[in-house]
Amino acid sequence: MILSFHLWFYHSICGSIIPSIILSFFHSIYGSIVPSVVLSFYHSIHGSMVLLFHLWFYGSIAPSVVLSFYHSIHGSMVLLFHLWFYGSIVPSVVLSFYHSIHGSMVLLFHLWFYGSIAPSVVLSFYHSIHGSVDLPSPCFLSPLMFCDVLFWVPLQDHKGFGIGELVWGKIKGFSWWPGIVVTWRVTGKRPANHGMRWLQWFGDGKFSEVSADKLDSITAFPKFFSQASYTKLASYRRAIFQALEMASVRAEKTFPPCESDHHDDQVKPMLDWANGGFLPKGEDGLKPSRSAGEQGSATAGPAPRFMLSDDPGVFSTEFCLSCGKTRVATFHPLFEGGLCQTCKDVYLEMSYMYDDDGYQSYCTVCCGGREVLLCGNVNCCRCFCVDCLDILVDPGASNSARHLDPWRCYMCQPLLSYGVLKRRHDWSLKLQQFFANDNGQEFEQPKIYPAVPAEQRRPIRVLSLFDGIATGYLVLRDLGFKVDQYVASEVCEDSISVGVVRHEGKIQYVHDVRDITKKNIQEWGPFDLVIGGSPCNDLSIVNPARKGLYEGTGRLFFEFYRLLSEAKPKDGENRPFFWMFENVVAMGVNDKRDISRFLECNPVMIDAIEVSAAHRARYFWGNLPGMNRPLCASGMDKLELQDCLEHGRVAKFGKVRTITTRSNSIKQGKDQHFPVLMNGKEDILWCTELERIFGFPVHYTDVSNMGRGARQKLLGRSWSVPVIRHLFAPLKDYYACE
Repeated sequence: MILSFHLWFYHSICGSIIPSIILSFFHSIYGSIVPSVVLSFYHSIHGSMVLLFHLWFYGSIAPSVVLSFYHSIHGSMVLLFHLWFYGSIVPSVVLSFYHSIHGSMVLLFHLWFYGSIAPSVVLSFYHSIHGSVDLPSPCFLSPLMFCDVLFWVPLQDHKGFGIGELVWGKIKGFSWWPGIVVTWRVTGKRPANHGMRWLQWFGDGKFSEVSADKLDSITAFPKFFSQASYTKLASYRRAIFQALEMASVRAEKTFPPCESDHHDDQVKPMLDWANGGFLPKGEDGLKPSRSAGEQGSATAGPAPRFMLSDDPGVFSTEFCLSCGKTRVATFHPLFEGGLCQTCKDVYLEMSYMYDDDGYQSYCTVCCGGREVLLCGNVNCCRCFCVDCLDILVDPGASNSARHLDPWRCYMCQPLLSYGVLKRRHDWSLKLQQFFANDNGQEFEQPKIYPAVPAEQRRPIRVLSLFDGIATGYLVLRDLGFKVDQYVASEVCEDSISVGVVRHEGKIQYVHDVRDITKKNIQEWGPFDLVIGGSPCNDLSIVNPARKGLYEGTGRLFFEFYRLLSEAKPKDGENRPFFWMFENVVAMGVNDKRDISRFLECNPVMIDAIEVSAAHRARYFWGNLPGMNRPLCASGMDKLELQDCLEHGRVAKFGKVRTITTRSNSIKQGKDQHFPVLMNGKEDILWCTELERIFGFPVHYTDVSNMGRGARQKLLGRSWSVPVIRHLFAPLKDYYACE
């Protein structure tokens, strides 16, 4: 009690205990310092150990005593790192001691993941100890997943494929795809079932639970690599590159510099290496190690995402906003900056992909991102990934955004600079140019036909393939055209019923487009206008089981091309001839370019949001006059949702997202609200309101006792009437009107 009394007395007079006095006092009595007594007393007075670590740092107490005691009180070291984070301890001392005790940094990375330590400090220190940090491609792995990759954890079912292993995986409806085995924690879901593994797929970073029986080592590259998919799909090329990039880092494989700027030329040596068995190390060189230190220095690590200029903190003005490469191929359509060729292809594919909640599937800036923040503006459907916010805007910007409800994205906020991110003032025009000027292919300008004098104009003759609900005929009649003949190929009985009833039998319906022959075209023709839009299900990237342009319904495009070729004027026929083909924007880049190659022109991208109350972005190929002119609304267009509603109903939103054949596409926002209020309650859109949104007359699809679901499916597959009116209007200079 003597010691306690002296210390208590000193504290009561001075208000504190000077460490040197305590230590000198103990030393003078005992000839040494009993650490446990000092620490116990210190903790009982102060309630924490913050100041105590200053004693350790200044050499007054052996670190092992302090840390051992701290652990005995708190049961873990988590709070200790908070002290370091708040400046109470020099980081290098803490980390060095931690490493000396545990022999690795496994737990340390978990502390980083939970926010106790700044990642940059951890990685810098880790690199100083191990000489390298085996990181995968940027924005692909989370901190916790990074920890699991570095520190392999054995599995209990003895089926192999431990965490961190590079594999080929197969799930129903998909071809074999490269991925990496991850812990269940990073997925935010439950642990994998017995015999199953959680995979994160290269390319899009999504997760799937896959049977271990449907996995194979990445070394089986020649067996599972698909040259057809690699040629057609930018997402597959990106996945292969990411997988081989990580494999080359692990195997310490370097490749000679490539003089060509073409991405395929740069990847070719990696493909040859993979097809050759990943020599010289083979499978052993690709395994995840128990610590990154065992892998040695990686001489061919992945490139950093963003390249800085010589001036610290200043970004280069010419770099890809998506990946950071300094060699850009084109401009970014929404923000000041550029895109490299690879990221341009990704942007063309992914920018118009939407999830079931109506929001973009991927980040507005980079068309990637594992974790995204949704804009809280009810009329906006954009999202931004955490990485783009923290790197391009400001470190910690994502955390700040999380605390804002609602958070408005950088497309909705005022036109200012947010870090490096600055919205273009003419982004709407640039977006059109971006999709129109995909100059991977150059084509001759289509033939320009001179306007026909009014007295020489005759009624128009039309061949409509995949006609749907006769949108083409409706627009031609609304514009006042005299229609001499309208031949429509359609196989959906409900669609045919709508056309027959609403247009009083004036449309000549014919059989399946695949059964139309050259002789039929000669009998029904000649045609002045050929239009159509083949089914998009097997072309749309939104469909995970899509078969592409050359299989399934994708092949129907070639039926359009065949009949278009038959309907074109023969040599010597000097008459105006026009055509138009429509399809979804969210298709593979190679599918789009193949269609353009056959049709010998690039498409224009038109979004119905400019002339209606709903988003609906589509590609249009053709030779219609002025297809790429600005889209302007007319006085008859209903631009706001409220304008489309029945009396007594109130719109909760100004515009709605893309309406598809699925009923849940009507729900809006991240909270999946119904878009209408009636009598104080939320309600869905009625069929008559959907018809107004698409520009159709009220009750246009109300035939054959069709239910609401069937009518929405017809509308979800149809064209937007104001957009088709915009495209057909210039034809009034060529054909007779009433």
